Amino acid sequence: MKEIKIQNQKIGTHHPPFVIAEMSGNHNQSLERALEIVEAAAKAGVNALKIQTYTADTMTLDIDEGEFFINDSKNLWQGNSLYKLYQQAYTPWEWHKSIFDRCKELGIIGFSTPFDATAVDFLESLNVPCYKIASFENIDLPLIRKVASTGKPMIISTGMANIAELDETVRIAREAGCEDLILLKCTSTYPATPENTNLLTIPHMRDLFNVQVGLSDHTMGIGVAVASVALGATVIEKHFTLCRADGGVDAAFSMEPAEMEQLVIETERAWQGLGNISYGATEAEKGSLVFRRSLYVAQDMKAGDIFTPENLRAIRPGLGLPPKYYQGLLGKKVTKNLKKGTPVEWDILLE
Repeated sequence: MKEIKIQNQKIGTHHPPFVIAEMSGNHNQSLERALEIVEAAAKAGVNALKIQTYTADTMTLDIDEGEFFINDSKNLWQGNSLYKLYQQAYTPWEWHKSIFDRCKELGIIGFSTPFDATAVDFLESLNVPCYKIASFENIDLPLIRKVASTGKPMIISTGMANIAELDETVRIAREAGCEDLILLKCTSTYPATPENTNLLTIPHMRDLFNVQVGLSDHTMGIGVAVASVALGATVIEKHFTLCRADGGVDAAFSMEPAEMEQLVIETERAWQGLGNISYGATEAEKGSLVFRRSLYVAQDMKAGDIFTPENLRAIRPGLGLPPKYYQGLLGKKVTKNLKKGTPVEWDILLE
């Protein structure tokens, strides 16, 4: 599988998971808070911080009824029109440079999700190193073409898309000039449940489209993200905030700094644990071989005595013959006096 490089970060199975903190609307319309989120993300050890580039007008129409109004008690954003929701959540475009500059100062990658062509043009003016396509836009083929034409790496969330739709999206991206493509398994519910995450899709998607794969995770906690690494995820994206209690459009399913730090640590441990297909003692285990069981003289014996269950035992440590010879040695005579605790070797036996 081809490795992908974004600035100085390599993404692939030979590298720790690439962890993205998604700020989304958790800045709560405060640039100061947005910059604090960048700092907290960097301190937690993430590789990148992502924002979103749109305005309410580029997302939807200013209509306060019908399908433009969220009237579902199960929906996190119930009681809002789409337009007003995006007004609350959007990141002012004049903040973008300050946010990206702070990312650069702190050694992490700053980039964004564009939602229309004007956002792509704006982000190109800021020379972002890569792009993310949100699940709800993965069928917007004109947007896919526009982003792919930049030639920069693309990360696409796959929420709700069926195989035919994904095939079309991947094909269009490649035809339009994208050579570095990452697909993220995503469940587009907020929050998502582990039962509805279907991580087994990750290796299937990787093999089907021959791309790097990852997880855009809306579940609570870190368990699902850690499990995804074992199935081949090389990228993990999680929404991030300073404190859920502060509120905000995405706060309810966002990670706090201490949780994000644990995510970074535990996903890297999961990656380290994958290793290679291996049997037998590793170099690190060789020192432990001595503590295996082996055959020992369990009572003082004289020359000519025979081995019995009382004077021959399989015990630790492992300096004697392997226990597999136990039955064959019972009834055999010894050639010399033996003290209790002598490891059994072939040279103490009569022919």
